[in-house]
Amino acid sequence: MPAGRGCRRVIRRAGKYCAPPSLLVALAMVQAQAQAIDASSIPLFHDGGVVAEMGSAPSPAPSPIFPVADGRPIESDFDLAMLSPTLPDRDAPAMPIGPEPGDPPAPSPESAQRYRSLGSRIGAAKWETLGLFAYITATQAYWTDDTTSFHFKDEGWFGRNTNNLGIDKLTHAFNAYLFAEFLGARIARKTGDRAAAALPAAILSTGLQLYGEIWDGHKSDSGFSYQDVVFNTAGAAFSVLRHNVPGLEEKLDFRLMVMPNSQVYSFKGKRHYEQQHFLFSLELAGFQKLKTSPLRFVELQVGYRGRNFLASDRAAGIRPRRDIFFGVALNIKELFFRNSRSRIGRAIGSGLNYFQLPYTGVYDYY
Repeated sequence: MPAGRGCRRVIRRAGKYCAPPSLLVALAMVQAQAQAIDASSIPLFHDGGVVAEMGSAPSPAPSPIFPVADGRPIESDFDLAMLSPTLPDRDAPAMPIGPEPGDPPAPSPESAQRYRSLGSRIGAAKWETLGLFAYITATQAYWTDDTTSFHFKDEGWFGRNTNNLGIDKLTHAFNAYLFAEFLGARIARKTGDRAAAALPAAILSTGLQLYGEIWDGHKSDSGFSYQDVVFNTAGAAFSVLRHNVPGLEEKLDFRLMVMPNSQVYSFKGKRHYEQQHFLFSLELAGFQKLKTSPLRFVELQVGYRGRNFLASDRAAGIRPRRDIFFGVALNIKELFFRNSRSRIGRAIGSGLNYFQLPYTGVYDYY
């Protein structure tokens, strides 16, 4: 086998350099001749840059590149790693080379200057806000049956004698939270600052929910409820808190879990509210020390639901039930959609921050 081909194979396999024998002999002969020259004839230049004066004793000769004995080269492997740059450890965590998927882009100086004020950041989501305004208008018009003059109504909070056991209040909070999250993400795409986008998004969300509440004020079976306004504000405020407390976004979610009923899904009325379970979910994957632990697939949850508050239940004398529940659930996002590179995967992973899949946890109700 030609020597050069064998060397290339060794380089690929072991990272070593194997010089051809002819090259070893030539280098050794040149080095031996240099050492045999009388030191008094010419100055000696060494690798260290030291020059021996003519007639003086030479400095110690530098070590040969290849070992030599009796003028003959000793064939040994030359460690190419001594001349090669150090490669990073494969087991070491990779350093980020850019923003994570879904992160807002870094703002340019022009964008940072353009969106400095609160009003400018609110204006950054004007089209998205108009879209949500149209959506609320369409849905309210579709679901509104009988109307009357504008009026107020005290709906209560979570009492057993309230119409929906407070589930409707949590629905208001969740809708406001979801609007704020969506609008905040859209603002951050232009400004590059998710924390600064949280407040203007919450203001817009609260305004949209207030518009929807004005519709309720004209419904004969409802009314403008200040309890709804309080929970609208609370839901939007939680979005601000989640994005401004360091690390909270990765750890705590506010979610809706819809449990199927005999109709699979009810679009309106008390059956619609009875399907809804609202919960807070603590993701153990959000804690730095647990990111590589099997516990990263675990979530700890606490939530609220209502049961037996249908009109037929009350007519039958069934006592309405309000349950606080605690549970342990699988982190489906961490299991299947962690660091997804596809748009669909990222969309599903993002959606799992807000919606809990049924039957993925074990719960105890009180």
